[in-house]
Amino acid sequence: MRILMLAQFYAPVVGGEERMTQSLAGELAQRDHDVVVATLRQPGLRAFEEIDGIRVHRLPGLAQRAGRLFSDEGRRHAPPAPDPETVIALRRVIARERPDVVHAHNWLAHAYLPLRRNAPAAYVLSLHDYSLLCAIKRMMRRGAPCSGPGLRKCVVCASDHYGRAMGPPVALLTMLSGAAQRRAADLFLPVSNEVARRCGLAAARLPYEVVPNFRAEGGASASFDPALLARLPDEPFILFAGDITTDKGVGILLDAHARMRTAVPLVVAGRPVEPQLIPVRDNVTNLGLLPHDALLAAWRRCAVGVVPSIWPDPFPTVALEAMAAGAAVVVSRIGGLPEAVTDGESGLLVAPGDADELAGALERLIGDRALRERLGAGARARVEAFSAPAVVPRYEAAYERALAARRAALAIG
Repeated sequence: MRILMLAQFYAPVVGGEERMTQSLAGELAQRDHDVVVATLRQPGLRAFEEIDGIRVHRLPGLAQRAGRLFSDEGRRHAPPAPDPETVIALRRVIARERPDVVHAHNWLAHAYLPLRRNAPAAYVLSLHDYSLLCAIKRMMRRGAPCSGPGLRKCVVCASDHYGRAMGPPVALLTMLSGAAQRRAADLFLPVSNEVARRCGLAAARLPYEVVPNFRAEGGASASFDPALLARLPDEPFILFAGDITTDKGVGILLDAHARMRTAVPLVVAGRPVEPQLIPVRDNVTNLGLLPHDALLAAWRRCAVGVVPSIWPDPFPTVALEAMAAGAAVVVSRIGGLPEAVTDGESGLLVAPGDADELAGALERLIGDRALRERLGAGARARVEAFSAPAVVPRYEAAYERALAARRAALAIG
């Protein structure tokens, strides 16, 4: 099968979603599929190259030329509407690669909409977040989970996030493009039941299958500089990994850590989006953004892993990586996290935003080694359901379903 992946970022520009896309591309290639990636051109990267046998086309765009639109110069995002220059470049890639399936992963999907009509390829859209209906993609409003979209509140929320000039058009374009995506996609692939629910897929009777993120195999290499982990405590410690943001629960975690009666080190590793959240304290170590293999090694050394998200985190792979390392984990009871972690069996669930409950769960695990070991073993067993051999065949079956739907639609129309 010839598969074209659309992703606004791809290696070497990576985060959780990008690593998931790259892992999926690699796994599919190993299963004898012909996989190609189209992504946005980022500063300093070539227009075309092969990465681990995957052909990667980097597409230009009018928005990409306006670097001042983006707060992070190394991550220029796709707009919530078709970019004419990107559409033209994508048309050339499709004519050259002739995919059977176009599998889109985020707002770069909008560049495919003008090319969709009468195209023979099946069109599959993964939902890694809430960008189908939310301009800021996170379904958060005023520090709490949003109840759902509405014109006025979406405009206000987008203006708070993107600024008064960009917010209103981004909100309106998100609504229009989301409606177009609902008509265009042969199949939606939300990463969790919670994403499917919040995006209203069942209520709108849209075709979808929940296919969770999976844990990529490997990660045991020591190719990183050991000095990166030299600051890890010798005694048992708590580890958080992820973007340093309020939504990720970093502030709540620091509050909970300060309330703990037991003095235990806390280690934080991630991209410093909101660096002011990390205080200067003797028992808090900020490692910054680590290479992925170094982070996996840190998970293997920690006593407790924590994912304290206050936003409806769709299905974070960081939790899977901690579980695969055998760490006892404490995660928020929100988003897709309860679909990965079974309370009392493969980790502990706590109410999002509750510093007292989080402190109590951390205290409980730190003080009970037998419980940590039992939950760590349960986590290793649970995470097998989210391994590549378990999940990748579900993508293949979804592609076949989408192809059948597309052929039927073309025969009718």
